[in-house]
Amino acid sequence: MDRHLGQHLKIPAGSILVIEIVACAIFLTLIDRFLWLTWQNLTGKSPSPLQRIGVGHVLNVLAMAVSALVESKRLKMVHHHDRDQSQPSSSMLALWLVPQLSLVGIGEAFHYPGQVSLYYQEFPASLRSTATAMVALIIGIAFYLGTAIIDFVRRVTSWLPNNINNGRLDNVYWMLTVVGVLNFGYYLACSRSYKYQNVEKQVDADTNYSYG
Repeated sequence: MDRHLGQHLKIPAGSILVIEIVACAIFLTLIDRFLWLTWQNLTGKSPSPLQRIGVGHVLNVLAMAVSALVESKRLKMVHHHDRDQSQPSSSMLALWLVPQLSLVGIGEAFHYPGQVSLYYQEFPASLRSTATAMVALIIGIAFYLGTAIIDFVRRVTSWLPNNINNGRLDNVYWMLTVVGVLNFGYYLACSRSYKYQNVEKQVDADTNYSYG
């Protein structure tokens, strides 16, 4: 992709992911200062940790779907406009990656605080200090699982060759979208049947959030 901004500035490839971090940081503030207050004024209570995690799931699925659409457009531009497909680049601007990376960052702003809140609220007192560590553990497992999925896709399909211009990365994103939808359905089933163990703490937290 074309990473130039103007004639003299070129975005380093590794810096593209900063978009996700910036989006997460901005929306953490917006969610905490505006969205939750609005939610509380409308419903009379703060959103539960499971609701926050659920919103994060939805945004992650949307991010995968947007990624698939953008990649499909990029491949069409490669096949129609680029003469030399031996180089893994296209005339498509890298700024097309902003929407999906922003969605991932916003999803993290919902997802991770919701997880920490759930673990801290529901864990026994002796394990509360591990609440934040659980998020890091899950991220680590996800990295290993993602590597395994990519390796599996490369073994059984031709979607991920060395030159992605000759592959179908969009199909990989669509596959992840389907997996995300199935995972969200499973999450809904589990969250509906889940019974909070420390309801009193949740009520106290809502009260403190309202008057703090």
